[in-house]
Amino acid sequence: MLREGGRFNGEGKAALSMETKHISKALQAGKIIEYVVCRQNVDGGYTFCLGTESNAQDTYYGLAILKMLNAPFPNLWQTINWLRDFVPDNLYSHYYVAKALKLCGQEPDERLKDFLLSSKFSRMEFKAIDVYVEVASEFETAFMATELANIAGVEISREKIAQWLLSYQNTDGGFGAYGHSNLNATYHAVATLCNLGYPVKSLKNTLAYVRLCEKPSGGFTVIPSTSAPYMEHVYYGVMTLNLLGERAMYPENTIRFILRCQNANGGFARSDLGISTFEDTFYAVSALQLLSEQAREIA
Repeated sequence: MLREGGRFNGEGKAALSMETKHISKALQAGKIIEYVVCRQNVDGGYTFCLGTESNAQDTYYGLAILKMLNAPFPNLWQTINWLRDFVPDNLYSHYYVAKALKLCGQEPDERLKDFLLSSKFSRMEFKAIDVYVEVASEFETAFMATELANIAGVEISREKIAQWLLSYQNTDGGFGAYGHSNLNATYHAVATLCNLGYPVKSLKNTLAYVRLCEKPSGGFTVIPSTSAPYMEHVYYGVMTLNLLGERAMYPENTIRFILRCQNANGGFARSDLGISTFEDTFYAVSALQLLSEQAREIA
């Protein structure tokens, strides 16, 4: 079962309410596990959409969800063999395969180190790009590459990358290209700086920006002036606060928003009207567990 959520008063202490206990217990981990396990293909890989081919992203998210819920990995060696046979062709597929293998207790494939030592990634030179629909933020590639470098033990220019990222911190404390901050970019910038060993808790202005994206009604939005929260923004907000050494100010309402996004099949959607995906379920379970753990720590 997922742990119970909490509410924080003005003195920073947690007061667990009976309502929060009720809604947290209403979330059945077994239903989420069933949603994931039923979408494993015979080859050992996973897909969030029944009847489609296995893919690296869903395989990682599926394993990560099961791991968080303390559930065993079914057909483990079939999954490992599928991951070993998969041929990554870009940074994203390398990232998901390496992360999935790590969850399975396996070392990354040698192809990962070769990829990271190739011309572009050996220099670790990145550019803040215009963000398309399929890209989470301007700094997602930097986040993935630095995490992979840590996994593979590849030396990188940590100070150079950190200074490059810090040049995109805007006057409002957030991060983003062209002087426009957003929560997605801010999360990936802070998480990348953390990968590099930078003291992110010193970023007080960044904390102030994230607080502006936090909604008293629950959840987070991509920019402060937006009204509708979505699951990825909840994840980015909760995780960024955690990296900065802080907690959500409205955990009960955020838990309620997350639970409203759970569908009958056990999975979670991006909003309360969408279809379930492994990515959104990963975001939901991650945020719920962190909120619950933080509440228990100070209860």
